[in-house]
Amino acid sequence: MIKAKNIFKHYGDLKVLNGVNLHIQKKEIVSIVGKSGAGKTTLLQILGTLEKADLNKNLSIEINGTNVIGLNPKKLADFRNQNIGFIFQFHQLLPEFTAIENVCIPGWIKKSNSKEIKQRAEKLLGFLDLSDRKHHKPNQLSGGEQQRVAVARALINNPAVVFADEPSGNLDSVSAENLHQLFFQLRNEFNQTFVIVTHNKELANMADRKLQMQDGNILN
Repeated sequence: MIKAKNIFKHYGDLKVLNGVNLHIQKKEIVSIVGKSGAGKTTLLQILGTLEKADLNKNLSIEINGTNVIGLNPKKLADFRNQNIGFIFQFHQLLPEFTAIENVCIPGWIKKSNSKEIKQRAEKLLGFLDLSDRKHHKPNQLSGGEQQRVAVARALINNPAVVFADEPSGNLDSVSAENLHQLFFQLRNEFNQTFVIVTHNKELANMADRKLQMQDGNILN
């Protein structure tokens, strides 16, 4: 599902990633752990095509069979919309839209059939026990509910891979535990691959594989 080779990243004189190589299988749940500054979020953003790696002749980032290096901005944006879902620590829901509207937005951007997108959004919200909250705006939802809406939004286009950056970092312990269990239910139900950056030891240890980062490298 993900094959990455020779990922370097500098910000001026600061070296953040130092030749990372990575191979993640379809339907695998992989956690990435390490101290702050180890390069975890930068790696996640590069794999998710939100950030560009330093160009070098051996650089390769293949996601779901496509090498994303060299795609022009339009094709890269289309690829991201159709193949990748994102879950962040702060849900980033649009406050003026209801839960179901927030979930539908990536599908509308994709220009999918509006009726089919709404039906899938309702199915996802139902799976996440949010059917009775679908017409509520974010400020009418609890933190855990907001994050579950963000999960549904990440899944609306049936992405091949979901990248999550500290997804439970802003939740209380009960909501965090529920979210952690949810990732595994989603993998079994919808066959997604998950790559999760986290400081939560419980979530990291639940993953199929845990990768330790230090000084811009993966140690294992």
